[in-house]
Amino acid sequence: MSTNATTQTGLITGLHHVTAISSSAAKNVEFYAGILGLRMVKKTVNFDAPDVYHLYYGDELGNPGSIMTFFPFGQNIRSGRGGKGQSTYTQFSIPVDAVSYWVDRLGKFGVAIEKPFERLGETVIQFRDFDGLGLELVATDRDDRPGFSYGDIPLDKSIRGFFGSTMSVGKHEFTYDLLTKYMDYRLEEESENRYRLSVDGTPGTYVDLVDDPKEEHAREGGGTVHHVAFATPTDASQLEIRELLMKQGFHPTQVIDRQYFHSIYFREPNGILFEVATNPPGFSVDEAVEELGTNLKLPAQYEAYREKLEGILEPISPPDFVKA
Repeated sequence: MSTNATTQTGLITGLHHVTAISSSAAKNVEFYAGILGLRMVKKTVNFDAPDVYHLYYGDELGNPGSIMTFFPFGQNIRSGRGGKGQSTYTQFSIPVDAVSYWVDRLGKFGVAIEKPFERLGETVIQFRDFDGLGLELVATDRDDRPGFSYGDIPLDKSIRGFFGSTMSVGKHEFTYDLLTKYMDYRLEEESENRYRLSVDGTPGTYVDLVDDPKEEHAREGGGTVHHVAFATPTDASQLEIRELLMKQGFHPTQVIDRQYFHSIYFREPNGILFEVATNPPGFSVDEAVEELGTNLKLPAQYEAYREKLEGILEPISPPDFVKA
């Protein structure tokens, strides 16, 4: 089933990044770079709490639609609870012939997985990271993005980027209307209480709305998603979507310069924090492509405190990047 709710404007092109809360920075690097084979493309700090890392992972260049980011607050962070009003599963795209490889690989590293199952015509591997964050690998033959070799993961088995984001909502109609009327999304498929939306029917753009009014409300903390960011092509398109949202009664923030992209934030009707982030300037703005993620990059306002911050932050180093 596929329908266009409105004429698409091109203001939103899919997912940009997903940001989650973690505990240990070292364990985070080990899991996402070492086990999943995502490239660490930026090692920086939280703009609002510079004694906390902001770690970015993605494909070789950190392209929008591949970027998973974390605030690792340390081992004392309160554990969160997934539930209503939150993105509960982040979905990554893998090739269709890579399912057995990933089942074996996750098992080898002691990651408990659910038995692979079929959903809307595709095989899904469901599991959680060391903090309990919900993750899925979705096997699809509809992803044309190239893989890349990182560590010991073969090129033809590697993660391609996001497939999508599963959002648990109390009343899907509210989030559905926002996405389809004002953010270029359209209904692609539905099954029972799951409504799959997409911008253009390709991996990296999907949002699955799961309607479960009886589910408990989420509690933010370790192992939960902080926000989901949608991609917009330019600063001009971002201002246009901001104005559109304001006209519909939403309250987006002013544009915030995040150094690697520009951002606005707002709460959607079911309480999930949404961001709209620009595609440029990208992660190579302050670091050569071959060196992405290897150096601590600080926002200008914190550069004077580098020595102090380096003494506070947990030492981490990503695995060597092997270009395919």
